[in-house]
Amino acid sequence: MWSLKFSTAAIALIPAAIGINYLGKLFAGFLRLPLWLDSIGTVLASIIAGPIIGALSGIINNVIFGLTADPISIVYAITSGAIGLVTGIMAYKGWVSSIRTATITGLIVGLVAAIVSTPLNIIFWGGQTGNVWGDTFFAYLINNNVPMWLASFGNSIVVDVPDKLATVIISYFIFRALPNNFKNMFHGVQGIEEL
Repeated sequence: MWSLKFSTAAIALIPAAIGINYLGKLFAGFLRLPLWLDSIGTVLASIIAGPIIGALSGIINNVIFGLTADPISIVYAITSGAIGLVTGIMAYKGWVSSIRTATITGLIVGLVAAIVSTPLNIIFWGGQTGNVWGDTFFAYLINNNVPMWLASFGNSIVVDVPDKLATVIISYFIFRALPNNFKNMFHGVQGIEEL
């Protein structure tokens, strides 16, 4: 799981995952969806090739997106790395083997993303996320004298948990649809059962 000896297939997966992430974020932004959809490639790469490839895909994606579209995205490379690591570990341990376990993994990944993002949101956005639903909840909590760090965490939970839940489930179904000969190109893929 933690090997730094990457196959050619695993290395080639990184730009594909970055492209999926990039397009997902642009698509969600264009349609003004209440979700980010910017981690599908990261999660898919984590399931296919493990936590290191997934984390690299997420981190590199945020840097590229930050340099080309939204500079603040670079800061959240930390969150994307955490998403890749947690998803890859859970997939390796068999926690993306069914829709039920994928759902649990999505909830855990969303919680981790919220925990990692909250301090970043406080430092760079005054506790907000830039998401209408999350920021509305943040304003409600602040108006009811909830401490800023807790209001910011609530903001992140409202946004990150549904987003990462949807992301992991979408990635699970994409993974299941991939041909076995493609999946077999990656070393160390474990814990995924074809139903």
